[in-house]
Amino acid sequence: MQQSVSFKVYYEDTDSLGVVYYANYFKFMERGRSEFLTHQGRSVADWNADGFLLVVHSVQATFKKPAVLGDVVDIVTTFTVPSVYRGRFAQRVERAGELLVDGNVDVVCLDANQNLIEFPPQLRALAD
Repeated sequence: MQQSVSFKVYYEDTDSLGVVYYANYFKFMERGRSEFLTHQGRSVADWNADGFLLVVHSVQATFKKPAVLGDVVDIVTTFTVPSVYRGRFAQRVERAGELLVDGNVDVVCLDANQNLIEFPPQLRALAD
C-alpha cells in the first residue's frame, strides 16, 4: 500500500538560500510515516500505548532537487518488513510528480522496557 500526504513549504523550513534545509526533509518524512500509520487505522500513539515503540534504526536519503518557499511537496510512503525485527519505509518527496528526495527509513520495534522485539503481526500486515 502507498500513502501520500502533502505539505506546504514555509519560511521556517528554508535556509538562507531560500531552499528547504536538508534536515527538514526528515521532518517531512516523519510526518509521512505517521500519516501512513494513521491512515491504516492506528496512530503512532496507539501503537505506543499498546507497548510497541517504533524507533528509527537507520536513514538513507538522496537529495536530487530542492524544494523552495511556497512549494507544495508530497511525501509518498510505502512499507515493507525485510525481517521480523526491521521495517522499512521507502519514501519519496515530490513536487507535482517530480522526485526531489528519495529515501529509506529503517525502523525497529521495542517493548515498553525498550528491548528489541519482533514486529507484531498487525504491523507486518501493513507491508506491501
